[in-house]
Amino acid sequence: METNVKSLAETTIKMLGDRWKVQIIECLMDGTKRFGELKRELGDITQKVLTSNLRMLEENGILVRHVYAEIPPRVDYTLTDLGYDLRPVIDSMVAWAEMYRKTLINEFNQKVEQGKAKIEQHRAQLETAIEQGKAKLDSTLNQLKKNFQ
Repeated sequence: METNVKSLAETTIKMLGDRWKVQIIECLMDGTKRFGELKRELGDITQKVLTSNLRMLEENGILVRHVYAEIPPRVDYTLTDLGYDLRPVIDSMVAWAEMYRKTLINEFNQKVEQGKAKIEQHRAQLETAIEQGKAKLDSTLNQLKKNFQ
């Protein structure tokens, strides 16, 4: 891979490289949202973290912040064209993650099946050993009975 391509990929990863930025962008793909709406949709994000991420995305030209001169103050956030251009990138990331998840599940299921097969093999060996032990015990008991008669 060329150095230029690597640095461009790194730029994208740095831009989207944390948990909240991608989720914020995904929320705004549906259209303009107010701070409270974003906070509700994102769930367990703190106000400080949301504010920080919104500022970074604004500084990088991914979204615009609209402040309305009214009381109480109203602020909303909208993706820029550059922000909306991230849709195929995020869709591609989601598609890759789904494929990766399926791969992990398949590998896990294969290991489970291999484990079951080993357990079954060991169970059969144990049953054989138990039967042999019972036969030896019966033989020893019969021998003891003969000796004490």
